[in-house]
Amino acid sequence: YKGSDKERRMEEKMKEKPVDSVNTDAQKEPETTPVKTKDEEYTEKIQRLQAEFENARKRAEKERTTIIQNANMQLITHLLPVLDNFELSLKNTADKGVRLIYEELQTILEKQGVTTIETKGTFNPQLHEVVLKVPGETEGAIVEEIQKGYMLNNKLLRASKIKISTVPTQP
Repeated sequence: YKGSDKERRMEEKMKEKPVDSVNTDAQKEPETTPVKTKDEEYTEKIQRLQAEFENARKRAEKERTTIIQNANMQLITHLLPVLDNFELSLKNTADKGVRLIYEELQTILEKQGVTTIETKGTFNPQLHEVVLKVPGETEGAIVEEIQKGYMLNNKLLRASKIKISTVPTQP
C-alpha cells in the first residue's frame, strides 16, 4: 500500500461513514433562504435602476444650478465697480436720472440674491477688510465704511473695506 499513515486513516474514516451523511455544498445552503422568482428579481433590478436614474437626475440638476450661480457670481462681481461709480456720482450730483438708474440696478441685483454687508458694530474678519486704523475708545469698532461689501446667496462676493478704531497702548 502506498501513502502515508494519515492518508490511510482518512480513507478508513470515509469508508466508515455512509455516503448520505457526507456534507456537500448543496446541503450547506440554509433552508430559510427564500427562492426568488425571475419576476421578483426583475422588479428589484428595475427599482434599483429607477432609484439610480432619479439620483443622477437630481445630481445633474444640482450641478446645473451650481453652474448658473457661478456664472451669475462672475457677472455680478464685474458689475460691482459700476455700482460703486453710481454711488460716487450720486454723492456729487442731484440728477434724478442717475438715481433712477442706480436704484434699478440695485433692484436687479437684489432679485438675483445680492445683499449689502452691514458695517455697523464691530469688526468681523469674515465680512470686513480693515483699510485704516484710527485711535478711539473701543477696540475694533467700525468708524467708517470706505467701500461697500456684498454677499450673493450667503456667499461673500466682496468684503466691506472699513476704518476701525484701536485703543492706543500706554507706555
